[in-house]
Amino acid sequence: SPLLPALWGAGGRIAHARRVVAPLWGGVGARFFSSANAKEGKVVVVTSGKGGVGKTTTAASLAMGLALRGYDTCAIDFDVGLRNLDLHFGMERRVIYDFVNVIHEECKLNQALVKDKRCPKMQLLAASQTKDKTALTEEGVKRVLEELKEKFDYIVCDSPAGIEAGAFHAMQYADVAVVCTNPEPSSVRDSDKMVGFISSNSFRAKESMSPVEQLLLITRYNAERVENDEMLSVTDIVEMLGLPLLGVIPDSPDILTGINLGKPVIMAEDSNAAGAYNDALDRFFGEERELRFLTSENKGILARLFGR
Repeated sequence: SPLLPALWGAGGRIAHARRVVAPLWGGVGARFFSSANAKEGKVVVVTSGKGGVGKTTTAASLAMGLALRGYDTCAIDFDVGLRNLDLHFGMERRVIYDFVNVIHEECKLNQALVKDKRCPKMQLLAASQTKDKTALTEEGVKRVLEELKEKFDYIVCDSPAGIEAGAFHAMQYADVAVVCTNPEPSSVRDSDKMVGFISSNSFRAKESMSPVEQLLLITRYNAERVENDEMLSVTDIVEMLGLPLLGVIPDSPDILTGINLGKPVIMAEDSNAAGAYNDALDRFFGEERELRFLTSENKGILARLFGR
């Protein structure tokens, strides 16, 4: 791709020469996403390096998708002071206590959890809107996560962008990290830095445990722009980051509509984005799913007409 040279330059080497193409899906997530471990809760962090890549959209859809499949699921917003996850679930008017209140023992965990009215298996622990990220403590986050793991099958953590305190706390106790990236050079480069950050700074790394399972999710994918060499291709991104590919989420107006309605896009009917998130969840459980939405609609029509 003509965009590849832009990834190298002042301090821009990718992954310390990590250039091996990862398989599209190796089934590695199956051992984490198994119904055999009910209430042995797994912590899944949705993260990236760059802001605005669709982390909160992804966290909301993955969490809701798990809940709709019958798993007790809690979504946590780690973006203290700038919370948005409550908006994605349409719960903004129902938040009384928040994550920081629980950490500082100003309320019980059950008082802060907000249950989704559409799906009782889905609950939210919102971030504080008035505090900053210094309100999170390592001991407090660990204590709350341990309590949640006793109540839920999956805890989905929506991480702030970058590698500051909020992102550190979000990924520290993760079992699985879903690394979101857009198909453009700065996003991929920042995601690569996050991959290294998780590998070296997680609790699992510090305790010499099995590493955090890191999975790649490409978001805001525009097939037409990729075909015109205006965006990086899936192959380019997989080669650069060296992670198993969980899915490719097409750019879609349904995402903004869902946010405005307080309804995760995975719940939308006849939506490419919803289909792609459901495919990603299937791969979570080790199922084989062909990647969809990788060609533009116009090209798809021509291919059908001319048999190519």
